[in-house]
Amino acid sequence: MSQDLPDDAPVIHDLIGIGFGPSNVALAIALGEHNAGVGRQEAITAHFFEQQPRFGWHRGMLIDDATMQVSFLKDLVTLRNPSSEYSFLCYLQSKGRLIDFVNHKNLFPLRVEFHDYFEWAAAKVDDMVSYGHEVVAVRPVVREGVIEYVDVTARSGPELVTHRARNLVIGTGLRPRMPEGVDRTERIWHTSELLTRVEALKGTDPSRFVVVGAGQSAAENVAFLHRRFPEAEVCAVFSRYGYSPADDSGFANRIFDPSAVDAYFAAPEGIKRKLIEYHANTNYSVVDIDLIDELYRQEYREKVLGTGRLRFLRVSRLTEVLETPSKVLATVESLVTGDKEPLEADALVYATGYRSADSLGLLGEVEGLCHRDDQGRVRVERDYRVESDPELRCGVYLQGGTEHTHGITSSLLSNTAVRVGEILESIVGRGRAPVPGSRRAVDGIGSAL
Repeated sequence: MSQDLPDDAPVIHDLIGIGFGPSNVALAIALGEHNAGVGRQEAITAHFFEQQPRFGWHRGMLIDDATMQVSFLKDLVTLRNPSSEYSFLCYLQSKGRLIDFVNHKNLFPLRVEFHDYFEWAAAKVDDMVSYGHEVVAVRPVVREGVIEYVDVTARSGPELVTHRARNLVIGTGLRPRMPEGVDRTERIWHTSELLTRVEALKGTDPSRFVVVGAGQSAAENVAFLHRRFPEAEVCAVFSRYGYSPADDSGFANRIFDPSAVDAYFAAPEGIKRKLIEYHANTNYSVVDIDLIDELYRQEYREKVLGTGRLRFLRVSRLTEVLETPSKVLATVESLVTGDKEPLEADALVYATGYRSADSLGLLGEVEGLCHRDDQGRVRVERDYRVESDPELRCGVYLQGGTEHTHGITSSLLSNTAVRVGEILESIVGRGRAPVPGSRRAVDGIGSAL
């Protein structure tokens, strides 16, 4: 630990964000809007580090006909500031498609369109972010027994840069989850890399794909591969009897309301578990009913025509996977009869979901000052600030990885705009205790970088 500040201590940012996905883009926008309404001394100074060379959000799943599962009104800003110039509607106006979208009479844009909206918004605040910078270390700086801020070191190629912050906001997103002991290869994929892997098959003539999973991504992969490779057989393997529809009814969707976060946070642990169980069918291992119906129609159509390229191996599981230089050999076992069917495929696709990144894994010594519960989960306050020992004055905020404390919306877009407003309000409300020998950036957000 650094013990004291030199007389020429560097600029201190009010916050540094790790990651620049939709959540931290929304935070950057909220910061900009806040600063536009306050004086120079009250402005919040911030900068973000993003490992990717440019903005990107689930690029591997930007299937051309896939739609969002949330309303366009749950964009980066509207639920926090309906008059924001960064809304999806303002994006449409800038692209000359506002009237066309209204005439479309649809709350759910194409996913590729919403990604373009994210890129549009991110570009408007790109003075706050350093792309191509991987955060490799976070070190506490101690003065008189307390840690007012931390040094954040990021790597860009061979270059290391270090900046200081009074608050960290960690928004490092989700990581693809694979079954234990299974690694991704050129023929064993995770759905997150679908389009990249399919592009690599250009010029080949695949004959069979196997897709494992029963959620939205699995169904989208099945439909896409079936359409993209009209001569190939596509086998869907899942332990259920069929895809289950997502409950997107008005009452069930209240689980995503901002007020539901308050209720969930205040609930006893047993009630928290029940709420997740009751409403898992709004988000987990479920599929849009329109897609379910389309896949069923396609399967039936092929039965009538005698083609049978689309196969559903129900109540089944994979028991063995062997990769050869040119194929993947998968063994599918019926959970009812125990019968096993070998399948030789050109690619095996796992639609096994995502896991939260290790929120505190980058914090080094600071992690030891953060509190965890008896299950090893991070303790998080209502304002998304990690609970910590008193000597850690620097705030650590999480955007994601808080489902156990804040509910289903933790990693979803539904509450992003409201969440970043709450984080910003917390940072502003807690104020900035002056640090002797330090100086603060006041020339605008990110101006010191």
